[in-house]
Amino acid sequence: MKKEVRVIVIGAHPDEPDIYAGGTAALFAELGHRVKFLSLTNGCCGHYEISGMELVERRRNEAADAARKLGIDEYEVLDTPDGELLPTIAVRNEVVRQIRSWRADVVITFHPDGGAHSDNRYAGKVVSDSFPFVAKTPNAVPDVPALNQGPVVLLMPDYSMKSHYSADIVIDIEPVLEKKLLACDAHASQFYEFAPWQAGFLDQVPESWEDKKAFLLKYWAEFMNVSKEMEPALGKWYGAEASGVRYAEPFEIAQYGRRPSDDEMKALFPMLDRSAER
Repeated sequence: MKKEVRVIVIGAHPDEPDIYAGGTAALFAELGHRVKFLSLTNGCCGHYEISGMELVERRRNEAADAARKLGIDEYEVLDTPDGELLPTIAVRNEVVRQIRSWRADVVITFHPDGGAHSDNRYAGKVVSDSFPFVAKTPNAVPDVPALNQGPVVLLMPDYSMKSHYSADIVIDIEPVLEKKLLACDAHASQFYEFAPWQAGFLDQVPESWEDKKAFLLKYWAEFMNVSKEMEPALGKWYGAEASGVRYAEPFEIAQYGRRPSDDEMKALFPMLDRSAER
């Protein structure tokens, strides 16, 4: 196998790494690479009936189940209360520790310059703030050795950031779509309870797995289906095969972190090498 690629996906809440990057993570895992999901808050606001540590523990258990469904290595949920994330030095230093400890080649996170949800906005901000200290700065956060090279950073298209977002790389996730849907299924408190309750379709949640798949594909279509803004990047990375791609995850290459060449991107994202699959 080629060089192992190590990926960390950093979201604000449990279930965000799954919905934005679950397919990409499953593809990495199937190819033998290492993936960690990290939630910077504990998700304690994410329900209409359950609260406190009961909800936090439930969401941690759901995250662990989702990790098994995707085949990834770890899913860590930090203790910061949902809705209280701030880009403090303490949080920044923890993000530095996490990226270094995972020895990440690729970091996937939110955009640092906006977003309607403060937790998502500050997650993107604190990751970007961490980057001057992640590599070749041994005196910062000295309890974990600094990386020799900074990771490549990809930004997830936060639901409220579509107008500020560029799809630089798009990953065909159809081969692992079922795994992504199973990860969403694991987060039942969110996909079958809280979000449907908020949006007014709680009475439409089905029972069977086949019906649940259709339900997830209907109500979270924007996180699954290929859309117009993805087409140029699909053409670039998949060539003639792009027209057949139906389900995909898009990412923007961050202005901070390393600016990889196309050849390096293909090495970091081996699922783009279709010849290796044949």
